[in-house]
Amino acid sequence: MHPFEQLGGRLLVIFDGHCGLCDRAVRWLVARDRGDRLRFAASASPLVAALLERNGFSATPEASAPGTILVVTAPGEPAERVLVRSAAVIALLGELPRPWPAFAWVLGLVPMILRDAGYRLVARFRYRIWGRLESCPLPTPEQRGKFLESPRSISPD
Repeated sequence: MHPFEQLGGRLLVIFDGHCGLCDRAVRWLVARDRGDRLRFAASASPLVAALLERNGFSATPEASAPGTILVVTAPGEPAERVLVRSAAVIALLGELPRPWPAFAWVLGLVPMILRDAGYRLVARFRYRIWGRLESCPLPTPEQRGKFLESPRSISPD
């Protein structure tokens, strides 16, 4: 079985498992993904290494975080597409139940250059503001099915 067959048309969210902001964002998304449209994998996961490399991102442990959240549509397929920064955020909000698709639509009205500048500003200071986790937290038993590969480390608080 291909490692991404279990996605079944869902979006794959690749995140920095050591970033406090990213951890909070993933928890927020998991809690709101009532339509079961998202799956998650840490950027340091061996499962996504080839996907990162073929799309121009480093998959080495010391540089595993591509500096942005990535959203992959149709991973492993010819139609594979990687969305980054604000485009990824818009795609994620669009998959959540109301009112989040409306927020995605409004955010889409803002020119990408401005959206991405705001995203980069937050990303630049994310470790200083939200901290750096020593290891990627484990999902709860109820959340495990949303993660392609369970991060190996500490349990959630």
